[in-house]
Amino acid sequence: MNLKIGIVGLANVGKSTLFNALLKKQQALAANYPFATIEPNIGVVPVPDFRLQKLAEVTRTEEKMDKLPPIKPATVEFVDIAGLVKGAAEGEGLGNKFLSHVREMDIICHVVRFFPDPNIVHVAGAVDPVRDREIVETELALADLQTLAKQAEPKQTATKEERVRWGVIEKLKEGLNNGKLARDVITDPGLRSAIHDLQLLTMKPMMYVANVAENQLNEKNAMLAICAETESQLAGLSEAEQKEYLKSLGLEKSGLDRLIQKAYEMLGLISFLTTGVIESRAWTIENGMKAPTAAGVIHTDFEKKFIKADCVAFDDFIALGGWKTSREEGKVRSEGKEYVMRDGDVVEFKVGT
Repeated sequence: MNLKIGIVGLANVGKSTLFNALLKKQQALAANYPFATIEPNIGVVPVPDFRLQKLAEVTRTEEKMDKLPPIKPATVEFVDIAGLVKGAAEGEGLGNKFLSHVREMDIICHVVRFFPDPNIVHVAGAVDPVRDREIVETELALADLQTLAKQAEPKQTATKEERVRWGVIEKLKEGLNNGKLARDVITDPGLRSAIHDLQLLTMKPMMYVANVAENQLNEKNAMLAICAETESQLAGLSEAEQKEYLKSLGLEKSGLDRLIQKAYEMLGLISFLTTGVIESRAWTIENGMKAPTAAGVIHTDFEKKFIKADCVAFDDFIALGGWKTSREEGKVRSEGKEYVMRDGDVVEFKVGT
């Protein structure tokens, strides 16, 4: 699956700087004025996964290859969306365009400015993270209320499903008007599915990223603290230098690693692994997905013609040096159609012709 993370926030909070750092190149224009980003900037980055290098090394040895097979990590698509302003729901700034782009995202990464810098203007005045967060959430909620207001009350001849849907809409209107977000008003998955087609903005999962100064990185914060400037510095360093730099800051992982990990946790995503002479690869799936559906992520025909899945835990696969010894030691499990995939499963799918 192609995970889309939309980076949103007020103008001049550091969204484009963070986006550039995550992509390790200057793809988005980072400028000290509102609406430096108009059309969304899009970039695909690999999901950091130390397991793939080890898989490739084991496969090279087992298959007696001259070089490592290609390594293909799972990927995440980051979208840098135009800065929001107060009144966006009524069309202020680039409001309508901004909101339409947000609807396409799987998860929203809301960047809130914490760093002090008198040289970078703040459209809302002094740096105030609480106020900024409330402005964005209010605009998203107002846009959702507009969407809900366009829904017609069902007729007397309405089906049970249509009446249930209308009940959800009425409950959402009341909740949003009382300052709540849609995802907090309706938590039942079944009821959420009844209004899924509306693509409500405040129903989407949202992570909050505090864009801090480097000396604020270790301060206690309820948000995920990332210093966009530090990430920019890391982008130009070797892997060894990055580790040393992070260690000097008291960090184990980069902001990119922590952001992607948080997104996976919030969306309930895991990865299974495949390896062979063609490639060593990670595949992103939803936690709880059964083997045939996971096989379909590789190719739709694999789901239709699924026979079984040969699975071995990653640690066992590495310790035993690949498929041959893993089978000899009884570590390979032949799983059927009801098997629920586990994170780190190394898999060979068996499919019919």
